[in-house]
Amino acid sequence: MTNLSGVLRQLKNERQRAQQEVQRIDAALAALSGGNHKRPGNTGTRRLSAEARRKIAAAQRARWAKIKKAA
Repeated sequence: MTNLSGVLRQLKNERQRAQQEVQRIDAALAALSGGNHKRPGNTGTRRLSAEARRKIAAAQRARWAKIKKAA
């Protein structure tokens, strides 16, 4: 049994070293890619519908018209 426990201890040590190496590789990838390559939170982009863009554009044109009229 002593032999098996020694082998088991070696395997656990090797697994720990491998995990540390993976962490170092992840850190290097993050540094090379300019940031964290695992992004939590907002992963998608928000898009406006064409109708919403038209409404926003019309409201902005109205604001500019009001400013130009006052000037």
